Amino acid sequence: MGQVSTDTTNPEVHSGLTTDWPQLPASQQPTWQDPAELAQALSVLAAYPPLVFAGECDLLRTRMAAVSQGKAFALQGGDCAETLAEVTGPNIRERIKTILQMAVVLTYGAGMPIVKVGRMAGQFAKPRSSDTETRDGQTLPAYRGDMVNGFAFTPESRRHNPDRLLRAYHASSATLNLVRGFTTGGFADLRSVHAWNKGFIKGPAQARYEQMAHEIDRAVRFLEASGVADAEEMRRVEFFSAHEALVLDYERPLVRRDHRTGLLYDTSSHFLWIGERTRELDGAHIDFVSRVHNPIGVKLGPTADRDTVLRLIDKVDPDRVPGRLTFITRMGAATIQEVLPGLLTSLGEDARHVSWICDPMHGNTFTTSSNHKTRRFEDVVEEVRGFFAAHLEAGTHPGGIHVELTGNDVTECVGGTSEVNLDNLGLRYETLCDPRLNHQQSLELAFLVAEMLDRGVY
Repeated sequence: MGQVSTDTTNPEVHSGLTTDWPQLPASQQPTWQDPAELAQALSVLAAYPPLVFAGECDLLRTRMAAVSQGKAFALQGGDCAETLAEVTGPNIRERIKTILQMAVVLTYGAGMPIVKVGRMAGQFAKPRSSDTETRDGQTLPAYRGDMVNGFAFTPESRRHNPDRLLRAYHASSATLNLVRGFTTGGFADLRSVHAWNKGFIKGPAQARYEQMAHEIDRAVRFLEASGVADAEEMRRVEFFSAHEALVLDYERPLVRRDHRTGLLYDTSSHFLWIGERTRELDGAHIDFVSRVHNPIGVKLGPTADRDTVLRLIDKVDPDRVPGRLTFITRMGAATIQEVLPGLLTSLGEDARHVSWICDPMHGNTFTTSSNHKTRRFEDVVEEVRGFFAAHLEAGTHPGGIHVELTGNDVTECVGGTSEVNLDNLGLRYETLCDPRLNHQQSLELAFLVAEMLDRGVY
């Protein structure tokens, strides 16, 4: 893996990069109350080691180039918003197991390499529709994720606290350390497909997975007996981190200059995306990702038009570098087939230079009478089907899925064979922000997507 410069005596690497960014409008940013407290936190953050390396980001860009060409499929999954309290070994392990299981289902069912990217080790901030929240006549700042403030509805908890930037860094470091251990130390060994099933509540998708695992065992034993399989290669798996580059006071201090090339990388994560609410063409977020050389994603909602998308490409990926830019569509099950085919067709060849990933979660959220935000599993699947159909119509490649999920058996999204319904949402509704697919629903979605890929609809 490539290394990046961490020379704290070089002003270009640290203090210059954290203070000389263009003064552009930046939406959805915290309101820090104490400038001196913020300056101290940023100074400490800028001196910390990188969380990821430039060479790892370059490798992911190569993998995403294959996605853009229809030679691989990307699976991005993880929490809606990580919390500091849930950065524990068991939680991280179960999330990794779920993503590994989904990836095996997709690989075995579709016969295609799967690029595995976790929404983790940095997804500690969320955009909000309102700056404040009112309860029982008291108005306090809205909860913006554990990187900014706390969820408890008290003045102290809801204060925007710069020290949380440092806590988010340490939590991300601990997460990445465990993920690297899992993915290189044998936990992710392809010969462990049965072990990944242990500890989960049994269900139809689980039983189907177990049957497939037996078939994989037979295939692996054959390859080993014939001398074809490389035991070391089966022990390791590539796994990349991703989060929304939302809080610029966290992202900017973690930019480093790669000593090999002199190029800038945001070392907070391998893959960064810009959300629908912060992708202003002349705003600070798009300017930021245009300057770093990580693989970049940009969310596109149903109002995205040809002119906006082309200007985003010109801004973020002017040289049309394979694997550099990914558009993550989040249009809703009822809208995607009305909007996406025309958008793809209107872009012409430019639609083929980028990767396209479907986020079937955010366009399908609704609130129940019990005040639970939820999503219907059937709507999630329908949006993915619409995504595949749109690419078939336009002659482009459906490159992946981007889902909010957990390895725990929560009751946050309704439907699927897990039999979660509106009446039992409250049984294990644990998310602090948006609802996530539970383990059974995630696995069921993987089987359905594998069938779409296997049919070769594109």
